[in-house]
Amino acid sequence: MGNHGWLLGFLLNFLLWGSALVPIHGMPPPSPVQCNGSAGCILRNSYGEWGDRKDCRVLSIAYPETEEEMRLAVAQANQKKQKVKVVSGFSHTIPKLACPGKEYYSGNAVLISTAKLKSTIEIDTAEMVVTADSGVGLRDLINRVEAAGLSLVAAPYWEGLSVGGLISTGAHGSSWWGKGGAVHDHVVGLSLVVPAKESEGFAKIIRLEAQDPLLNAAKVSMGILGAISKVKLSLEPGFKRSITNNFTDDAHFEDEFMDHAKKHEFADITWYPSRRTAVYRYDDRVPLNTSGDGINDFLGFQSNSILTSKLLRAAEKALENSRSVRGKCATASTVLAYKRLVANGLKNNNLIFTGYPVVGHQGKMQTSGSCLYSPSTRTDITCAWDPRINGLFFYETTAIFPATKFAEFIREVKTLRELKIDNFCGVDMYNGFLIRFIKASGAYLGQAEDSVVVDFNYYRADNASTPRLNQDVWEEVEQMAFFKYGAKPHWAKNRNLAFLGVQKKYPNFNKFVAAKKQLDPQNIFSSDWSEAILFGKEAEKGDGCALEGQCICSGDRHCSPEKGYFCRTGLVYKEARVCRYSPSSIAWTFSN
Repeated sequence: MGNHGWLLGFLLNFLLWGSALVPIHGMPPPSPVQCNGSAGCILRNSYGEWGDRKDCRVLSIAYPETEEEMRLAVAQANQKKQKVKVVSGFSHTIPKLACPGKEYYSGNAVLISTAKLKSTIEIDTAEMVVTADSGVGLRDLINRVEAAGLSLVAAPYWEGLSVGGLISTGAHGSSWWGKGGAVHDHVVGLSLVVPAKESEGFAKIIRLEAQDPLLNAAKVSMGILGAISKVKLSLEPGFKRSITNNFTDDAHFEDEFMDHAKKHEFADITWYPSRRTAVYRYDDRVPLNTSGDGINDFLGFQSNSILTSKLLRAAEKALENSRSVRGKCATASTVLAYKRLVANGLKNNNLIFTGYPVVGHQGKMQTSGSCLYSPSTRTDITCAWDPRINGLFFYETTAIFPATKFAEFIREVKTLRELKIDNFCGVDMYNGFLIRFIKASGAYLGQAEDSVVVDFNYYRADNASTPRLNQDVWEEVEQMAFFKYGAKPHWAKNRNLAFLGVQKKYPNFNKFVAAKKQLDPQNIFSSDWSEAILFGKEAEKGDGCALEGQCICSGDRHCSPEKGYFCRTGLVYKEARVCRYSPSSIAWTFSN
């Protein structure tokens, strides 16, 4: 297993087996905003990023508890000609969408948090809709809807999101049926606080309903059209879900994914390329009187021992430092075997997995996140990525493919894999490639055609100047997805390079820009960060800029030549430019 592989395997088994039988809940994640009197407030995402830079700081923050208080906060900022960024109580976005940017330096920016804007959840059973304040947490919304005998059909797999935040960034589950798996496609109304003339009180609330063209702009807006105050979502009569996971060979899954998605309402596929394994999820709606009270308590979202999480991170770093591919492969095998044994967190009776199918109410099966909740005073367990514990630290790449292009992408990734299969073990230590399905959307910044969404997580170094093992492989896959096959980036995920040229991928992009000018003509809700993402601007190139995806390398200095990483072409996708480890080049470089 390599010098440290045995330790990582032992710790992984200890973590997994130790939490298999007893559901544990630990301390909830920290608030994304921390204030210190006159020193102002620091904004971090839930992974602990951003806060070391001044562009994620402000001098003040407002916590409105009502829609009118939100309007007053926007009005005050508009009157003072300040920039405004809105943040939720969760803040799981990877790009710096909520950062105020350079306006911090002049004190000319304010944050508005929706963390306390969560008192209203109104269910209209006759119209089959629910209207909620934008700060309402997804779990609270689902529980209220289910208690009324109804179900919200679409939800992301992770429930640590606010209602306003999840639609703003295009969060989704998986389905090509009905309205599809993207939550924003179930939005039938929305209230937005936008700047206004002095005669209108400097800010106003606009109500957008289903037939209003502006709704297609506001449903996926990244928070740059205005401050979302309320969201109205369509509902359906309550139902249960039946889930079975089928672990099988990956030989032909790129030819079978369409049939799978069409046959099962909530289908997905998880691909572990280094293990040559594809996991088909047979996930279907069943009547309420179907026997079963199961839950989906996804392994990656369960609470973990802080000590074990820290040791796991230390062991993973040791594998990186020793360049132990074998250690990563051994760990990937352990992870996959355990996921198969415990159905990746599915539980038949709220406690353990006893066999397929697992049947449960929609509200308990569609999303998960048990590490978010703390019914006790225990402080020794938390989410594995909690920034307070120096636990897991990773990047997440999410690419949205037109369904017609997906099979060829997978074939090309398989070609890259066959050059050296062990190079793919690093992604299988996490969740492999999670493959989901979303329908064509009317949202201007949504997908224009039926699409396949691919997520994969991978190791991220503590220091931005530190390259990672097999870095070139994941850069090639990333560039292949976004530039050869024209995949769209998920607005709340990805490294910066994924957004290059993004505006060309949306046929209604100009309609969104026109709506932006209409609703926020002074751009008070925009920052240099959100503008860079929306318009796909590449950051200024400098030493090491490619290591964390701030640029695509065009010279060795954009990688890390002093550590043996040089800018090279892709192995399969020849147009890719990647940072590849080449120890034989070090001596030549520094002797010439």
